[in-house]
Amino acid sequence: MMIEAPELSGHAGLRHAFFTRAGGVSEGLYASLNGGLGSNDAPERVAENRARMAGQLGVAPERLVSLYQVHSAEVVTVEAPFAERPRADAMVTRVPGLALGIATADCGPILFADPVNGVVGAAHAGWKGALTGVIGATVSAMEGLGAERARIVAVLGPTIAQPAYEVGPDFVARFRAEAPGMERFLGAGAREGHAQFDLPGFILARLEEAGIGEAAALHLCTYADPERFYSFRRTTHRGEPDYGRLISAIALVP
Repeated sequence: MMIEAPELSGHAGLRHAFFTRAGGVSEGLYASLNGGLGSNDAPERVAENRARMAGQLGVAPERLVSLYQVHSAEVVTVEAPFAERPRADAMVTRVPGLALGIATADCGPILFADPVNGVVGAAHAGWKGALTGVIGATVSAMEGLGAERARIVAVLGPTIAQPAYEVGPDFVARFRAEAPGMERFLGAGAREGHAQFDLPGFILARLEEAGIGEAAALHLCTYADPERFYSFRRTTHRGEPDYGRLISAIALVP
């Protein structure tokens, strides 16, 4: 049902999980642990799935908070559950008992923690967010709550891997223009003008740029493992009408 990262699980003051698609009540395309509030799954099933996730994290269901993700570099500081999901792609908090939950289905879910100073964060890093600065913005927001950059540990969860991620000429041109020196993450494409993009590698490079204490990745591909993970790109290739969302979440223990 969930995967833990040793870089985070060794700290007594934290709980975290990279949830797989197993262990829920959804059916069909969404089978089974779909946490996507923006999916067309039955809302009562999504609510039950999220309650199960909250239970695994040791928080009440309403204290597993999520964003209305828009592929931005916007970060919000969370002090209590939202009445309405803010449009942003990362969250930080120093409030114990609040689980910060990121929804993904190929993009990179990153969980951050400074266990010493009691600050956690979670970010949704697709290519656009990683390119425009969501990672650095999350680290800065954690510093604003008292975190120390050199003490921050970050782990990248299940993300689409380079062999499955073809990008077109417009992407290649923008990436070269906005991320000079990062061309190594554009592999040779099978089609003229296209490339295979290494999103996990690029995210790890951005984490290194941010100067945090430790950055790690699970090195699990969402596209290649349909039994465990939802994938937007796999759904598109199959011509399916919708897809479930994986939840990755972190909380400070009360």
